Amino acid sequence: MSSRGRRRKRKAASAGDAGPSRAKRKPLRGGRRGDEQERSAGGVVVRGEEAIVIVPTRRGAQGQRVLALPKGHVDPGETPDQTALREVREETGVEARLVEKLGEVRYFYQREGKRIFKRVTFYLFAYSSGSLDDHDDEVEEARWMPLTEAAEALSYDGEREMAARALSAIVPDR
Repeated sequence: MSSRGRRRKRKAASAGDAGPSRAKRKPLRGGRRGDEQERSAGGVVVRGEEAIVIVPTRRGAQGQRVLALPKGHVDPGETPDQTALREVREETGVEARLVEKLGEVRYFYQREGKRIFKRVTFYLFAYSSGSLDDHDDEVEEARWMPLTEAAEALSYDGEREMAARALSAIVPDR
């Protein structure tokens, strides 16, 4: 497959596009045999038309600061929605109520020369209580941002898509 075809396939997978009907293709299970797999979950926490965004202490692949949504690895025995709630609490310092599943982002990345297939399930949460000052030490900064701005400012395509879906869920005409 050409690199253009792989990019197109990756882009469709990360945007949640099912691509060809499932009857005509194998489901995306993690790429080539031998690829490691990771599973994470996170959330878009909203208050009115604002969402919480974070700047993790860990930098991006080129050393840049990253603007992201709270997320983390699914621990053994945890469901993705439990993970998302835990990560929201830890990385933002707030309590939130699960509203609905927003979707899944799928992508590949490299770590120590190995290709990793990652799936991140995102949920919409409604802010309940708490202070952003109470975030954990994995986060440099947590702040409220207009959801319309977050849908454009977040560092990663898949997270921008999740912010846009959250906006559509809370403001149906968008």
